[in-house]
Amino acid sequence: MSDERPHLEWEGESEDRAAAMSAARRRAEFLEMAVGDPIVIANEFSEIRVVRVNTRNGARLLIDSPKSGQWITLDPLELEALTWQNEATLSAMVGNIAAPLIPDAQETNGSEEEDR
Repeated sequence: MSDERPHLEWEGESEDRAAAMSAARRRAEFLEMAVGDPIVIANEFSEIRVVRVNTRNGARLLIDSPKSGQWITLDPLELEALTWQNEATLSAMVGNIAAPLIPDAQETNGSEEEDR
């Protein structure tokens, strides 16, 4: 009996791998520009690490979820936009776990083409 398992692949695996590697490089570049110590905010549902990064276009916050591996950088205007939101918008974001509230244009176009 062979202990070797077949390698299963999915459609788009190489593209997913390349995108993940690119995102990891970008995250590492941002972390090289970090200023000060990260702030960790956690409760029983989530843990988030926030760090200021100084880019050539100004300061941004890198918000990182160590558990999921997801991260984002936000500039001051994007952060201010959070203050314009109401509880319903934030609840909708939380209720749409691990997915954007509004998909990217290419995601929308791709699903429309698949439906045709």
